[in-house]
Amino acid sequence: MAVDPNDPLALRAAARSERKSLGRLSRLIRTSLRLVWSAGRGVLVTLTVLQLLSAAALAGSVLAVQAVLNAILALGDGRGVDTVVVPILVFAALTAFTAIASAVDGQLQRVLGELVVRRMWHRILTVATGVDLQQFESPDFYDRLNRVQTNAMVRPHQVTQGLLAMIGSLAASIGLGLALVGISPILLPLVVLGGVPVLLTSRRESKLEFDFSVAQTPRIRLRGYFILLQTGRDEAKEVRAFGLRHWLLRRFDALYTDYLTALREHAKRRMVLNLLGQTGSALVLGATLLVLVWLISDGQISIGGAGAAIVAIRFLATQVQSLMTGMQSIFESGLFLDDLNHFLTLGSDADGRPGTDAPVGFDTLRVEGVHFRYPGSEQEALRGVDLELRDGEIVALVGENGSGKTTLTKLIGGLYSPSEGQILWDGVDTETFRPASLRERVTVVFQDFVRYALPAGENIAVGRIDEQPDPERIRAAARSAGVEATLAGLPNGFDTILSRLFTGGVDLSGGQWQRVALARSFYRDAPLVILDEPSAALDPRAEHELFSTLRAALHGRSALFISHRFSTVRGADRIYVLHDGEVVEHGTHDELIGRRGRYAELYEMQAMSTVGIDEPPSVP
Repeated sequence: MAVDPNDPLALRAAARSERKSLGRLSRLIRTSLRLVWSAGRGVLVTLTVLQLLSAAALAGSVLAVQAVLNAILALGDGRGVDTVVVPILVFAALTAFTAIASAVDGQLQRVLGELVVRRMWHRILTVATGVDLQQFESPDFYDRLNRVQTNAMVRPHQVTQGLLAMIGSLAASIGLGLALVGISPILLPLVVLGGVPVLLTSRRESKLEFDFSVAQTPRIRLRGYFILLQTGRDEAKEVRAFGLRHWLLRRFDALYTDYLTALREHAKRRMVLNLLGQTGSALVLGATLLVLVWLISDGQISIGGAGAAIVAIRFLATQVQSLMTGMQSIFESGLFLDDLNHFLTLGSDADGRPGTDAPVGFDTLRVEGVHFRYPGSEQEALRGVDLELRDGEIVALVGENGSGKTTLTKLIGGLYSPSEGQILWDGVDTETFRPASLRERVTVVFQDFVRYALPAGENIAVGRIDEQPDPERIRAAARSAGVEATLAGLPNGFDTILSRLFTGGVDLSGGQWQRVALARSFYRDAPLVILDEPSAALDPRAEHELFSTLRAALHGRSALFISHRFSTVRGADRIYVLHDGEVVEHGTHDELIGRRGRYAELYEMQAMSTVGIDEPPSVP
């Protein structure tokens, strides 16, 4: 939009906008320089020196061209051919050096780009693995994570290239500018002016690129999900069993078609802007050459100077364009880096909440009036929950799916924070503990535990990965979980990779994997063990063996476990029954059966389905 020169407010606003843009560019350059310097300062210094030497060689080439032309013109005055040899050799040497430097520069930039990418991935993964678990319940977080994952491989490298292009182009422009000033001072500002149209249009292009990326992130995420459905090992069985192949391909193609339609429109807008910028720049360059012709015809520049001026103008126009392109690259990447930096701030407090270290153990753990609501949900997952767990006790949580059992264990394990209420270790609110410290005191075996494609020993040792793996403790944990003989009998024993994804690897059955997960929790040796459906993949005999030895395997540690099989909870010291996010009753198995409440109802329903009779069996 044009600014009215007679409107002082508009002029001041335009001036503020320009200062803001210059300030933003300055900040982006400083940020980019710090990023690249921290990733590979040695390579950056080498590249900078190389850029400066190349700039000097480029300026020297202009002067060498002028010397060659003057020497050729002087041959008619009786001078020998030998006067042309030296300038030609100098020009050839400078040209060779520029070509060699360009090749070396390309390889070094590739190395530096990878160093920057590694640095950025390290920062991104630090945040992704450190942010509060509740972030993973938010679609906005996944959009942002996907965006930074996509751009982490591209934008830092573009920043590196843009920064180095600016350094090299600025140095070359200064050298060429000095050479051009020596020929005719009036030509320099005209050449520099030729870069202005590109700068103006490139800023708009950068904004369009960022807006396009933000708008397409959900579609790209969904497209990636459909790729996973068609290539994932766990999904492969169902895709074939239900004949989903063609349907998934159609959905994938439809998503890609929508994306390509939007991309074509976006590319068209960028091409129009680029055409305008390049056309404006070309017009200024043409005007510059017309001025040069006038200077020659007016006798202000010699033939040799004119030839050198043409070379200098062409070189300088290229460098100014490169300088503006570097600015555009940093502007465009800067929008994504701002987005990235905003993402990185999510991890600034990861595990960094001030507080004291959680005690090594506890006498009594109490949950008092705890409420919890997932982000974006209007309904509370937990409402006023109370629970007590004493040292050495085994407490069970039962209830139908969606009653809040797993959510409660995540709060007790320090993975979520209550919306209301308290979780107390010997009367001390766990919110006053450092999160990392609290998690050190808890071990959790989730129903959907991770099956690491790593050696069996490492699959157990991840339970306490901050320490050097202890083979004896690993075996002892496997023994307590009843899986030692299985793992020892693998082709390479505990060094066997538990996945067929890699050569020499094997897979385990669901029940064997569940025991490995239990061994992982035992190896952690935390005072509180939380087990979410620890026997879901076990057959009845294995389940009976597990729970008959569970108290001994815990070695005096407290345990909180979830189970849908009521036969497994009978031996618990206390049972809590949850329904719609509330504890509706608690007590021992016999006490709850005697009350004839919800627990007794669910127990008898399960007993009927198990034995296949119309009347429930008598319960002692």
